[in-house]
Amino acid sequence: MGALALVTGANKGLGLETARQLARRGVHVLLGARVPSRGEAAAEALATEGLAVTPVPLDVTDIAGVAALAKRIEREHGRLDILVNNAGTISGGLALDTTVAEMHRTFQVNVYGAVATIRALLPLLCRSPAPRIVNVSSTTASLSLTSAGRDLPGDADRRLAYSSAKAALNMLTVQYAMAFARHPNLAKIKINSVTPGYTATSMNNFRADRTVAEGARVIVTAAMLPEDGPTGAFLAEGGPVPW
Repeated sequence: MGALALVTGANKGLGLETARQLARRGVHVLLGARVPSRGEAAAEALATEGLAVTPVPLDVTDIAGVAALAKRIEREHGRLDILVNNAGTISGGLALDTTVAEMHRTFQVNVYGAVATIRALLPLLCRSPAPRIVNVSSTTASLSLTSAGRDLPGDADRRLAYSSAKAALNMLTVQYAMAFARHPNLAKIKINSVTPGYTATSMNNFRADRTVAEGARVIVTAAMLPEDGPTGAFLAEGGPVPW
């Protein structure tokens, strides 16, 4: 059996492209989608390219649904090698206009959803000889770059919920990496945050210059890190990103 990966939010954009690139490398990809019909359509599209992936229903905000998928993976595959926490949402609007409800909705997907999948799938990852967890973050999560005005020019005050959630996701990466390192059964797990850069997706109305093929490369690289690769890091395609 080859490597098995689960990519959340994989029916479009970076998630779909990540599934495509992993499948091209011989990885069996479980293509997680909140709306099953969209996941099935995405899987069919990849099939026309000669790539076989399995669509699975997955709403990362549904704790019972995440647990049910974990049981299904255990039953059908026995382990999981790669978890890519890609599912995300964005809330626009000025920082001063952002509501608690918008903050909660954004954190529910971008942060709590990652915690839900990691907790549910950790026993299956432990059965892998080289488990990898990739948290898809954002350059806008960098406190250093944001405070210097170098994350995304001109609109840092319009991403309060999104950037805060991605910064929290980065902290999850650091905390989990430290916890894994201290546990003899978990020390083999590598977990990293990655930023695809300013990539053209529906989140930015496809305004960005980078293609999803370019953006997904760093995700796939982190998903297939060799044994001497980093853990607990924040990475872009060009190397580490300042926190």
